[in-house]
Amino acid sequence: MAGILYLCATPIGNLGDMTPRVVETLRDVDLIAAEDTRNSIKLLNHFEIRTSMTSYHEYNKVEKAEYLVAQLEQGKNVALITDAGTPAISDPGEVLVAKCHEAGITVTSLPGAAACITALTLSGLSTRRFCFEAFLPADKKEKAEILAELKEESRTIILYEAPHHLVRTLEELFHTLGDRRLTLCRELTKKFETVIPTTIKDALALYETEEPRGEYVLVIEGKSLEQKKEERRESWQSMSIEEHMAYYEQEGLDEKSAMKQVAKDRGVPKRDIYQYLLAK
Repeated sequence: MAGILYLCATPIGNLGDMTPRVVETLRDVDLIAAEDTRNSIKLLNHFEIRTSMTSYHEYNKVEKAEYLVAQLEQGKNVALITDAGTPAISDPGEVLVAKCHEAGITVTSLPGAAACITALTLSGLSTRRFCFEAFLPADKKEKAEILAELKEESRTIILYEAPHHLVRTLEELFHTLGDRRLTLCRELTKKFETVIPTTIKDALALYETEEPRGEYVLVIEGKSLEQKKEERRESWQSMSIEEHMAYYEQEGLDEKSAMKQVAKDRGVPKRDIYQYLLAK
């Protein structure tokens, strides 16, 4: 019988957030795969967990995943932990999970802390719909493409950022998204937890005189549906009806559906569009 891979969430700051189920599992498994064994040994010692560890991180995730799958196929149970939070969330654990599924190995998740969800619930912004982008890519072209997508995003946006990149990221967000409501979160669950409801513009002003410290979670207001509708109305006004129809037909709508959508955009009955096109 193959073993089981356990995805074990660990505290993002406060050790009191470690669940009894995770502690028990980490004691019982045959091997713990940890992002940084030097950090994780402190956590394991605190909870008197003596299970053997091996490293599993961004730079060995492919070859080490193959090793861990082999261990699981031999019947060993393995727990995966990250430095803080839930494995596979903005984390190389996703590679190991995928390889386990390919090999038919059972994977289960022991839920717990996640910085993105903790920050979202503290933000005061809409929590009904949200998207998680984690860290923006270092590649300038790829980053520009993602920021362009986020500009049109109507859901609440969650980003991670390191202190030495925070101001630059805020500048890029302001340039692309404009001024939006923003909640800055740092030191989550720790003694000096800080939650700052602000705007992108005001956050930039704040860090003109204050040095960013600690890892940040940025929770950003999405573009309102009303604003998106208004922008669409403005764009339709510069189009002819023929151009408007062509736009939707290029999107894959048939003529009847395109006509209906054009009429809806322009706030007129569908028959008016039909009569106009018929006259042409």
